[in-house]
Formats: sequence, C-alpha cells, structure tokens
Amino acid sequence: MLEKFVNLLPQEATRLLLVFFLSFLIGLEREELKQSGRRTFGGVRTFPLLGLMGYALAYITQGSVAGMGIGFSVVAAFMLVSYWFKQRYSNHPGITTEISGLVVYLTGCLVYFGHVWFACTLVVANLLLLELKDALEGLTERINGEELVTFAKYLMLTAVILPLVPNRELGPFAINPFKTWIVVVAVGGVSYGSYLIQRWAHGRGGVFLAGVLGGIYSSTVTTVVLSRQAAKANRPHAYSGAILTASGLMYLRILVLVGVFNRELMRVLMSGFLPLAVAACIAGWIWSHQPDPDGHESGQEPRIHNPLQLRTAFGFAIVFMGVLVLTRLAVAHLGRGGVYGLAALMGATDVDPFIMGLTQTAGTATPVVVAAQAIVIATAFNNLAKGVYAFVLADRATGRRAALGLGLLALAGFLPLLWLG
Repeated sequence: MLEKFVNLLPQEATRLLLVFFLSFLIGLEREELKQSGRRTFGGVRTFPLLGLMGYALAYITQGSVAGMGIGFSVVAAFMLVSYWFKQRYSNHPGITTEISGLVVYLTGCLVYFGHVWFACTLVVANLLLLELKDALEGLTERINGEELVTFAKYLMLTAVILPLVPNRELGPFAINPFKTWIVVVAVGGVSYGSYLIQRWAHGRGGVFLAGVLGGIYSSTVTTVVLSRQAAKANRPHAYSGAILTASGLMYLRILVLVGVFNRELMRVLMSGFLPLAVAACIAGWIWSHQPDPDGHESGQEPRIHNPLQLRTAFGFAIVFMGVLVLTRLAVAHLGRGGVYGLAALMGATDVDPFIMGLTQTAGTATPVVVAAQAIVIATAFNNLAKGVYAFVLADRATGRRAALGLGLLALAGFLPLLWLG
C-alpha cells in the first residue's frame, strides 16, 4: 500500500520529503543547543529551509554550478554574519552550527542529483560530530602529540610510500620491493594494533593481559620486558604464566601473518600451531592464576614502547631482504639442511623476517613442506631462546618456571615435524 502511494507521488515530492527530513534532523539537534541557553543560528525551521533552498536552486537552474554557487555564497554570507555576531556577543563563539548550515544546503543539492546515499552519509556524519562534541574534544586528554605523529607515520608507510614502490621483481634474486613493503606494513600494523590496545587497557588487566597483548605484538620483546619486571615483583607464577601465554599467542600471530601472504603454507602449519597456541594459552592462564603468597605488585606496570618507528620499518625491510637473499642462497646451494640451519639461527634472534621471507618463496623456490618445517624449527628455537632470556633476566623463581614452560613448549613445538616430514 505504501509502495503504491509513493509511486503516485512525483519524483520531486519524494526528494523534497527526504531533504526536509535530513535537514530537520540537523535542525532538531541544534534546537536542543538553543534550549540550553546557548546563542546559536537556526533550529528546526531554519535548517529545513536551507536544505529546501539548496534543492530548489538546483531544480530551477537545472543543476547549473553557477546557480548553486551563487546560492551557496548567499548562505555562506548569512553564516558569516551569524559567526561575527557570536564572536562579538557570545561566550561560546563556535562555528560548527554555521558549517552545518552549509552542509544542509549542499545536502539539498546532492539529493537533486540523486546522490541519496552520499547525502544521508553526510548528514549522519554531521550529526555524530555535533552530538559527540564532548567525547571528541576529550580525545586530546587521552591522545598526546606523540601518538598522532606515530599514526601519521603509519599513514606514510601505507598511503604515501607503498604506492611509490615498484611492483616488479628486481635483481638476480628476484626481490619484489612492493611485496617487501607490504610485509613491512602488515607486520607493523599487527604490532601497532596490539600496542594501541595495550595503551587503552593500561592499568586494567594486570600482568596476564600484558602477556596476551604483548604476544600479539612480539613475544620476544614481551618476554624480556616481563622478565625484567618480574625481578622486582616476587610474583613468579603471575609473570611466568604471562610469559608462556605470550609465546602461545606467537603461534596465532604467525598463522595470521602467513595466511595474509601464503594461504597454502598457513593450511599446512595450522594443524600443528593451533593446538600449540591453545595449550600454551590455557597452561599460561592456569599457571598465572596460581597464588603467590609473598608476592607484591611491581612499582611500574609492564609496558612496551611504541613499535612503529620509521627507522624500525626501514630496518625491518633491509633485514627482510637480507634474510630473503640468504634463504634463496641456502635453498640453491645447501638444500634442506641449509634452510633448517638458517631457521635455527634466526629463531634464536628474530623470527619475523625469516618467516615472512618464507611466505614469499614457499611454493616457488622453496617447497611448501620445507618452508613449513623451517618455520616450525624457527619458532621452537625462538622459544628456547626466550627461556634463556627469562632465566637470565628474571628473579630465580620466575626464571626457572618460565624456562621450564618455554622449554616444554619448544619440545612440543618440534612435534609437527613428525607429520610434516
């Protein structure tokens, strides 16, 4: 019934109703501001008139840019007078109402041209910006200048540098700079996302949450940071359990990153890495919740510094290309044994460049099974290395427990080799 009624109306009638409705929403929001005693321009009558004016001018001039521009200039002149008046006589000389008036005028023009989705989105965004004024302005208290600069750096890595990088294979080792930089962006994005969540949860989740988020960021760095904190806290179960959990999350992190670039390699690894991740996380949670009778909170909560620095990104790109070259040389001249030896060596330092390099060669220069076995070896040796870090840096009780847990996880980490072979 309603559909038949709408079909009987002229097209301009339905568009006028839409313009009126969208403009009325903005006017209603501004009317609430007037009710609070603030001096402001327009309300539930003025804003619909501005929207209808925009549509009418577009209709009369048949979409002429000059005609709509003249109307926009007239509306802008009224807005300028309103803003001048508020600057002189009001204690709240904001300009958002005047800008909203211009948006409403443009909404009428957009509806005339049939850009209904664009017009609705523009009005919704305008309403959100008006209603969330306090929350948005409060962001300045929670986000400092350093965080904004860091986000700008990530935009530089993704939106500025990435499109400029050549997408072709170069040199005797067939290195694709574009794929290399995508790897940098992916690893940096995962680490940066974990860091932001950790900043938001700072002071809320304690040591265990630090281990969870740190495992997504970098389990090696998390192990070093938590081990140093454990030396002052006398809470061996809490810290060793968090360290074990971080290493369990490492397996999930690797699966996600590998899956982005090589689905076949991820499928081969999944049957071994998922059980390891689940077992380590459950064991870490149980371990971390065992009582520490003589424990006390450390004076400083575990905190990982911002990972997204341009120097770090360029350094990772250089290391990644170097490891990629070494992997290709090992495959060509040393065979499987060379790849496995390189995996053990890289596992004791930083596994990310090596693993991400294998995602580029698996299925071409390196058989998928060999790449999967190398990743298994690298992660197992990485857990052994982290056990040594924890034993050396933490207090004796925490170090022994963390080294035992990571040692068992490393031994279990070799088990996938039984069916991958």
